[in-house]
Amino acid sequence: MAEFPHASSSSSSTDPPKRRLLLLCVASLGIVYGDIGTSPLYAFRECFYGEHAIAPHPANVLGVLSLILWSLLLVISVKYLILILRADNRGEGGILALATLVSDVTRRGRYLLLLGLFGAALLYADGMITPAISVLSAVEGLHVATPVFDPAVLPIAIGILVGLFLFQSRGTTGVGKVFGPVTILWFVAISALGIHQILRAPAVLAAVNPMHGIDFFLRNGGRGFVVLGAVFLAVTGGEALYADIGHFGTAPIRLTWFVVVLPALMLNYFGQGALLLRNPAGAINPFFRMTPGWALFPMLLLATAAAVIASQAIISGAFSLTMQAIQLGYIPRLKVKYTSARVIGQIYVPVVNWALMLCCIGLVLGFQTSSRLAAAYGVAITTTMLITTILFYIVARRRWRWPVSVALPVAAFFITIDLAFFCANMLKVAHGGWFPLLASGVILFLMLTWRKGRKVLGGHLSNICLPIDALLPELERGNVRRVPGTAIYMSGKGTGTPLALLHNLKHNKVLHEQVVLLTVRTAEIPYLSNIKDRVALEKMGEGFWRAQIHFGFMEKPDVPVALASLKQSEVCLDPLRTTYFIGRETILATRKLGLSPWRGSLFAWMTRNAGDVTSYFCLPPDGVVELGARVEV
Repeated sequence: MAEFPHASSSSSSTDPPKRRLLLLCVASLGIVYGDIGTSPLYAFRECFYGEHAIAPHPANVLGVLSLILWSLLLVISVKYLILILRADNRGEGGILALATLVSDVTRRGRYLLLLGLFGAALLYADGMITPAISVLSAVEGLHVATPVFDPAVLPIAIGILVGLFLFQSRGTTGVGKVFGPVTILWFVAISALGIHQILRAPAVLAAVNPMHGIDFFLRNGGRGFVVLGAVFLAVTGGEALYADIGHFGTAPIRLTWFVVVLPALMLNYFGQGALLLRNPAGAINPFFRMTPGWALFPMLLLATAAAVIASQAIISGAFSLTMQAIQLGYIPRLKVKYTSARVIGQIYVPVVNWALMLCCIGLVLGFQTSSRLAAAYGVAITTTMLITTILFYIVARRRWRWPVSVALPVAAFFITIDLAFFCANMLKVAHGGWFPLLASGVILFLMLTWRKGRKVLGGHLSNICLPIDALLPELERGNVRRVPGTAIYMSGKGTGTPLALLHNLKHNKVLHEQVVLLTVRTAEIPYLSNIKDRVALEKMGEGFWRAQIHFGFMEKPDVPVALASLKQSEVCLDPLRTTYFIGRETILATRKLGLSPWRGSLFAWMTRNAGDVTSYFCLPPDGVVELGARVEV
C-alpha cells in the first residue's frame, strides 16, 4: 500500500507530502470514481421511468432521494470507506485479493476462495456492462436536444466503444494525465446543475430525513421494493474503491470521496429530484432535462468523456484481475503487455480487451437502450458486494480478532442491506439480469476447469516422472556424457525429474555440466517485501541444483532478472552459456484421470491456446528449447 506521511507543521503549499497527496487525490477521481460518478446519468431516472418505474409524485420523489442518500452514506461511506478498505492484502484490494487473504485463516478457505472466484467472475460481467451502459446513457442525451439524432445513438455509442478498446494497446499513461482534471470538471458541472435546481425547489432538501425512505416502503409495498433495484444503481462502483487501494492508498480515496464526490453526487441527485417536484414529465431523462439549453451540447460532450473515463477504469480493472488470476493459477497464461516502464500495474491483455469489446457491442445492439441495460447492471454488483461482506466478516473475526459481539452485528447489518439490494435486483433476472449471471457462470466454470485440469495433469506427470534420486546414481557412474554450459529446466511441480530433461537425455544422450531444476511459485500476497528471499537454491550433487523463485500475484514474473541475484553463488548463470528447456504437453482427452471427455477436451483447447511460456517468464527467445510430450487426461 502506498504510504502517506503526515503533513508537517509548515504551511508551505510546496510541502512534498501535501503535494503528493493532492496529486493522488486528483488521479483517484478519474480512476476510482469514474463509475459511481456517472451513475446520475441513469440511476435516478430508472426509479421513475421504465418498466418497473413508480409515479413521480412528491412523496415518491422524496422517498427515492432519501434512499439514495442513505445508501451512499451507509454502503459507500461506512461499509467501504471506513471498514472494507482496512481489509487489504499487503496493500492490494479487490475481491480476489480478499479471498486469498481469508483462505489462509480458516479451515474452510477452499470454499471461501471459490466464493471469491465467483465474485471475480461477476466483476468480468460488470466489465462488459459498465462501458455499454455508461456510453449509451451519455449519448442518449442527444434525444433531449432533438429526436432527429435518435437513429444515430447506437452507431455513435458503438463507434465510441470501438475507439475506446482500440486505444487500450497504447496504455493509460498519457490519457491518465487528463482523467483527473476532466473528472473534476464533471463533478463541478453536475454540482452546479444540482444547485440551480435546488434553489428553485428547496423543499427537496427534506429528503435528508430517513423517514421519507421508510414512508416510501410503507406506502408502496412490493412495488417500492422493486424500485430498490434501481436505487442500487447509485452505489455501483463501490467495489472499485476497494480494488484500487493498491494504486492510490486509502487516504486519497477517502479524502476525495468526502470532499468532492459525495457532495457532488448528492447535489445532482437532489437537483434531479427538485426538477421532478416542479415538472414530473422530466422523469424521461432528468439529468439532461435540468441542463439549460445553451449548455446541452457541452454537457453531452462532458458526459461522454466522463463515461469513457468510467469505462476505462473498469477495463483496466479487468486487466489487473486477469493478471492476478493467471498468477494464482485460475486461468491459462495469456499474453500480457506492460504499457509503462515505471508503473507495474499498467498492463494490457489483448484477449480480454477484444472479448470485452465484442460483449459491449453485443449488449448495445441487443438491449438497444440504457434503460434496458440497467436491468442487467445491478445483478452482478449486488452479488459481488454480498460476497465481499461475507469475506470481510471472516477477516474481522480471524485476522483482526474482533469479538463476535462486535463483528456479527456489524456484518449482519450490512448483509441485510446487501440482501435487500440483491433480492430487488434478482427480480430483474428475466428482464436482462440473466446476462451477468450467465456470463459469470461460464467464466467461473472455465476457471475451475483450468484449475482442475492443471491439478490432474500435475499429478499424472509426477507419477510418470523418474525420481531425481534415481537419476543421480547414473550420473555418478559416468554413464552420461556432460557438455559445457548451464541448462535450466522449468519444472511446474518442483519434485521429480522434468519430462523435458528426460526427453533431452533420451534423444540427445547428453546433459550440461550444470543443471538447474527451476520452479516458479506465486505467493498469495501481491508483492514480496524481501527481494533477497525471492530465490531459494538447493545443491543436489553431480552438478544438479533445485531452485525456486517466488513472485507476488501482482508482480511481473521476470525469471532472468530474479536469477541475476544468484551471481555470487556457485551456479554459473552466464546468459551466453545458459539454455532454458521447456516442456510443452499435448493434451489428449480421455476418462483415465477423472475428467469427463468433453471437459478434458475443453482443458486441452485451453492448453493449446495458452500464452507463450517464453514471453510470460521473460526468457531470452534465442536461449529457449521446447520439448513436447503427449499426455492423456
